[in-house]
Amino acid sequence: MGKGWNSAMYWRHLLVLSLAINIGLVAKVLLFQGAENEERLCAVEAGAEGAHFSKKAAHVNRGVGKGPSLVVAHGGRDRGRVVNLDHGDPTMYEMFWKRMDEETTIVIPGWQSVSYFSDPGNPCWFMEPEFAKQVVRIHRVVGNAVTENRYIVVGTGSTQLYQAALYALAPTGDDPNPMDVVSVAPFYSSYPLMTDFLKSGLYKWAGDAKLYDKEGPYIELVTSPNNPDGEPRTSVVNRSQGVLIHDFAYYWPQYAPITSAADHDLMLFTVSKSTGHAGIRIGWALVKDKEVAMKMTKFIELNTIGVSKDSQLRAAKILKATSDSCEGISNSKVENFFEFSFNQMTLRWMKLRAAVRKSGLFSLPDFSSEWCAYNQQAFKPQPAFAWLKCEGEIDDCEGFLKKQKILTRSGRHFGASPKYVRVSMLDRDPNFDLFVERLSTMSQIEGTTPVP
Repeated sequence: MGKGWNSAMYWRHLLVLSLAINIGLVAKVLLFQGAENEERLCAVEAGAEGAHFSKKAAHVNRGVGKGPSLVVAHGGRDRGRVVNLDHGDPTMYEMFWKRMDEETTIVIPGWQSVSYFSDPGNPCWFMEPEFAKQVVRIHRVVGNAVTENRYIVVGTGSTQLYQAALYALAPTGDDPNPMDVVSVAPFYSSYPLMTDFLKSGLYKWAGDAKLYDKEGPYIELVTSPNNPDGEPRTSVVNRSQGVLIHDFAYYWPQYAPITSAADHDLMLFTVSKSTGHAGIRIGWALVKDKEVAMKMTKFIELNTIGVSKDSQLRAAKILKATSDSCEGISNSKVENFFEFSFNQMTLRWMKLRAAVRKSGLFSLPDFSSEWCAYNQQAFKPQPAFAWLKCEGEIDDCEGFLKKQKILTRSGRHFGASPKYVRVSMLDRDPNFDLFVERLSTMSQIEGTTPVP
């Protein structure tokens, strides 16, 4: 019996050893493949912005022989890497929020947010009261918008709010002609895509507002500071049958002087560019007319049956921490958020302008200084995007930079010349610094060869 037992144990140990060896080999193969895939991974922003980048990624990969994926610079100075500054992913802000720690940590118990409803008495019945409170507070602290006698509508980012606004402002009568939607070129590249995406019979994209000469009702989009060129904007059509949507995604003191509190009928804001939390997917509208606010709410109700309460609660916590930092009642080790982000943008624009001057191949818009009521100083706008122009004989600026493994977005997407590109100023330091380094070394067209 002892001999049989020992024999059984021998074979059992042999079986366990064999299994361990096989598992180890499988794990090694999977790790190798995972590392290989990770090295080739290309991050694509969700939504309308990502559509442009996904096409570029495939094109660049075919050019450099890397197969179906794209190598993206995420740290390091490898000249063989591609720097993607096509989309406005605001990862620059990570360094600040990592220091905030418990000030922005939120715990949501499992029983919370079970109901569809947050505030049934509010026209925007799915909006969390704490979120609305912090929206009012941040505007009061910064002084960039009037909130008195306004209805707040929360949306899944300003993209959803934009579509909700079009639905609310378009006529609902028997007019068979869709309402024209216009904006001054260069306009945000996703406006035409978002406007015509649903192929609505209520409204349609009609192009550059400066060229618009039709009679009848229209909607004009006023983005100020403008995306992509950072210019302050006002309406240009100015006819009696027009209605306006003011997009103030970038009207924050790190990007532009706060000259006065914006006071318009319908104003859009978003946390993605104000605090840098694009992944939360939260935006808000300040609306003067109750009926318009209710129609916007109805669109969101039919579209997504409200907006995530978890996202609203997290956004409220972040907005509170932002206001606290500005009023000096937060962690003493953490600086004023808008001072931090202002200094970051100032430094980046100094680096970029120096690289452009050194190269001689490019130009940038020049801005006038204005007094900022928030930080009590005069400064020139330092937009979230650089509107970079290739000078001389370079007609396709996007293609030219692509040869240097720099991804940007062509001016043709913004209703402008392909000699222009939009460049994100909000990426992580390693990516942005590598971009500036490459730009500064392009001293002449003949001597500029593709990055190996």
